Amino acid sequence: MNILGNGVDIVENIRIKKAITKKSFINRIFTKNEISDSKKKKFKANFFAKRFAAKESFVKALGIGFRDNIDFKDISVINDANGKPFIKLNPKVKDKIKKIFKVKKYNINLSISDEKNYSIAFTIISGT
Repeated sequence: MNILGNGVDIVENIRIKKAITKKSFINRIFTKNEISDSKKKKFKANFFAKRFAAKESFVKALGIGFRDNIDFKDISVINDANGKPFIKLNPKVKDKIKKIFKVKKYNINLSISDEKNYSIAFTIISGT
């Protein structure tokens, strides 16, 4: 495995809890699927905080942050049938990865976790 980039982000859950009281924040940051998935969750602030941290950690791994026409909604954090989180990207960001790292194939590994006060995410982008 050839590590191309890695990123980490930590978020204070209370900050996201306050922010998600505004529908404009939710609609600006999260995809329709993420918003739909949140309706099944008891602790919505932690759910959204982990996704926020994951998106931030991904753009840090990419090495450019939220610029060059990359937006929060271009990145979606979903879980597989076993609950493992993974990042789903739109084609624009997939092409950006290939261009930045000069690769044709890559993997994205994501780990997210939360406690009462904080949520954290770690992303590794590797070449295959």
